[in-house]
Amino acid sequence: MSDVALALGGATFDGLVKIEELAHGMITLRGDLTDKAIVAAVKDVFGVTLPGTRETAFAGSTGALWMSPDEALLLCPYDEAQTKADDLAAKLADAHALVVNVSDARAVFQLKGRMLREVIAKLAPVDMSPDAFTPGMVRRTRMAQVAAAFWMDDASTARVVCFRSVAAYMFGILSTSADDAAAVNHFAG
Repeated sequence: MSDVALALGGATFDGLVKIEELAHGMITLRGDLTDKAIVAAVKDVFGVTLPGTRETAFAGSTGALWMSPDEALLLCPYDEAQTKADDLAAKLADAHALVVNVSDARAVFQLKGRMLREVIAKLAPVDMSPDAFTPGMVRRTRMAQVAAAFWMDDASTARVVCFRSVAAYMFGILSTSADDAAAVNHFAG
């Protein structure tokens, strides 16, 4: 894999939250996520146990996101993605599974700040109240007009993943939602 070339060159915005485009290694895994061979291979290569429905699992710089009953998105540093994808594919050679490095097909934005719930709630049809959406959960949904997934690392940090082809649109709607003049203060605290 070549050096990372971010879709927007590392775009940032600072408002209600700080938005930053990140480089991320991402591998799509399709298969029976309860298959013992798949679970063991992911644990061996990524150091995490595959998460349950709408959950995340992280161990340092690697992680796994539940995307659907037969799909997980595995995360790692960008420069490790191809090696990890190759290792996982080799371990699953005899399993009914698909492993694809999608790092260059996706864009990732980090949102950091106490107003991130409000910023996301303006764009996604997800209950962002602290009782309904907590760190360790993931949602695969739409944000305005595009497909996206997002999760919270902690109470003030979230990441959003979308297709690279809509990265500029996603950055624009996130920035508009996070503009200081756009505060609704519903989740302020």
